[in-house]
Amino acid sequence: MSGPACHVPEPPPAVHKSTPAWRLLLTLVVAGAAAGWLIVSVYNATLPAVERHAAEQVNEAVRQVLKAPARWDTLYLVDGALTSKRPASVNAETPMAFVGYDAGGRRIGAAITAAEPGFQELVTLMIGFDPATGALTGYDVLDQQETPGLGDRIESDTDFTRQFPGRVAPLVGVKRAPATPNEVQTITGATISSRAVVRIINDAVARWRPLLQAYDRGGQE
Repeated sequence: MSGPACHVPEPPPAVHKSTPAWRLLLTLVVAGAAAGWLIVSVYNATLPAVERHAAEQVNEAVRQVLKAPARWDTLYLVDGALTSKRPASVNAETPMAFVGYDAGGRRIGAAITAAEPGFQELVTLMIGFDPATGALTGYDVLDQQETPGLGDRIESDTDFTRQFPGRVAPLVGVKRAPATPNEVQTITGATISSRAVVRIINDAVARWRPLLQAYDRGGQE
């Protein structure tokens, strides 16, 4: 004969304690601070290399558009006038002109950087020209994000780029063969991008030529 059934009580349901809000907030703050510290550390570690690369790119572009000058002077735009005195704070946004000379000390032109919208994004150029006449010595593309195979031909199409040395600003973009010293033939299929180059050059020369001429008349030291 079996004995009385043994009743085993069920265990009480587990009590799940909720995480206090302050602990969640603290976790988010700590994680955010760690991520921020990591980003800043990486930025600071890579900044010298980035700045060095940018300076090398500018130097190479100056040599390109001024046809390998023997030397060049750097002028800074301060309070609306050019000066050879380096400002206390100089960065990538400081407007500068690079005046190149041949081995005999004769000035061969000035190089300046300018950027304006192209078809896609900003197009940044290094532009070389003679401040006395407005004649160009050439241009070099520092940065562009134009359509591959079309707009990016402003950098790779030598039939287009070789038109500029000797042309006199302000330029006019035309679809036919150039007939005057200030005309350049635009790129078929990349009219907007090639006209952007013309516009950037015209605006840059119009801005910088009077500044350089004023410096020649009695430049600051």
